[in-house]
Amino acid sequence: MFLTAAVVWTAGKAAAADGYVPFPGEKTTWHEGFDRYDFLMDDATGTITPMKAPASEVTSFGIDVSLKDGKRRCVVVVPNKAAPGNPWSWRGCYWNHQPQTEVELLKRGFHIAFVAADPGRQGTAWDRWYKFITETHGLARKAAFVGMSKGGVNEFNWGVVNPDKVACIYADNPAVYDEDYAGIPELAKHDVPLLHVVGTEDFVLRNTMAVEKIYHQLGGSITVIMKEGVAHHPHSLEDATPIADWISQHVHPVEANRPAFADATYTKTHYYSLESSYIYLKKEDTWATVRGPGYVPSYARYTSPGTGNFHADAMSIVVPQKPAPGKPWVFHPSFLERDSAVALALLAVGYHLVLPPISGSGAVQKLWDELYNRMVDNGFAKKVVMEGTGAKAGEAYAWAIANPDKVTAIYARNPVMRSLMSKTPPIDNLAPLARAGVPILHDCGSLDPWLKDHTRVVEKRYKDLGGKITVLLTEGEGHFPVSRKDPKPVVDFILSQQR
Repeated sequence: MFLTAAVVWTAGKAAAADGYVPFPGEKTTWHEGFDRYDFLMDDATGTITPMKAPASEVTSFGIDVSLKDGKRRCVVVVPNKAAPGNPWSWRGCYWNHQPQTEVELLKRGFHIAFVAADPGRQGTAWDRWYKFITETHGLARKAAFVGMSKGGVNEFNWGVVNPDKVACIYADNPAVYDEDYAGIPELAKHDVPLLHVVGTEDFVLRNTMAVEKIYHQLGGSITVIMKEGVAHHPHSLEDATPIADWISQHVHPVEANRPAFADATYTKTHYYSLESSYIYLKKEDTWATVRGPGYVPSYARYTSPGTGNFHADAMSIVVPQKPAPGKPWVFHPSFLERDSAVALALLAVGYHLVLPPISGSGAVQKLWDELYNRMVDNGFAKKVVMEGTGAKAGEAYAWAIANPDKVTAIYARNPVMRSLMSKTPPIDNLAPLARAGVPILHDCGSLDPWLKDHTRVVEKRYKDLGGKITVLLTEGEGHFPVSRKDPKPVVDFILSQQR
């Protein structure tokens, strides 16, 4: 143990530590007997000096003493045995308020750290604290943030500037500054997962709703737990196990699983259903609405960088959690809706979904041919399922007609049999598909305006050519919704053809 009076850390002279270095100073005891070390940071000089917390402040201290006379309070609580990689969580506001998540993390080998927040944006002092924790004492380079109420401001406005130093963010009824919303895309770009725990009656609920909407649009990973009938307080969950489980899962992201076809230039986002479910919180005796990757399957989506000003040749691949034998895949030129039951069901049974490029002039066969060859060269099935909705179904038909020997089946939802890819309308050129024995499934609403002149015409012509075609008709439904509610008939059709 170093002598308290002799230990001073200076930001400008810190050397990177080789592995874990114990924290100095006179320790006190925090919840359930964990060792706690207190420090004072001098904002003028950057020095961080050990101190012993007064008896009245061992468990808590107010905001009025956390930042005073240019000195800020800092705390580290040490686990009995550090977990591999020395993970840690960082709180910057309301030390010791509803600490049940952090107590659970300590039991799992996390260090717990606190540094007093600035009234405005978090800057130099937080940077110094981060270096002290990681470079001097060897804790993980990415921290898990815990922010309650105004603590949301702290974690977001430092996080959006330092996304490469953030493993995940747990925000509890968070406040968010207006100017920080503009930086949230940086968190999504760096694949920082978010967990929001909120009350349905909370006055700052709008912040979570706004962040969730932004993250969904960006393909970020955000899980929400919304406690029914609960206001701004109490924060957290009485049984914090779900929160600690989520943090433990995300503090060490696994990059080794990036597929071979998606190099470092590909952007990784997430595809998952937005469907909500209801769970009972026994200790609170209330129910909570939950949604996001913490409660539904989530799939990685990799998007190529593309070229040119508008990245017209960019394409995306959504990866199943467990690829099916033979690596089957779907050419999916349509927009991929978040709640596409068919897409989610195909991913669940191991299909990759491949979204081909759409240029300024529409679908281009050369680009689709290149994408097909790239997939096959990476070990994917040589025969692909073609899928499309509306006019995109016409483009799927056009490529299939040009490549009938490479197509397993065609699935079209309320198809419009027109194409910018082909000079000949697909509806007038079905013979190559019939000769190749390509089975077709049309999924239509009885009120779809294209049903009579497109699907019914294709149905008659294809049967006359000896082809196999099935039409699913939903009474009373029009062109919308664009995604079928019950995916089973479609998935059964595709799986039967794959076999």
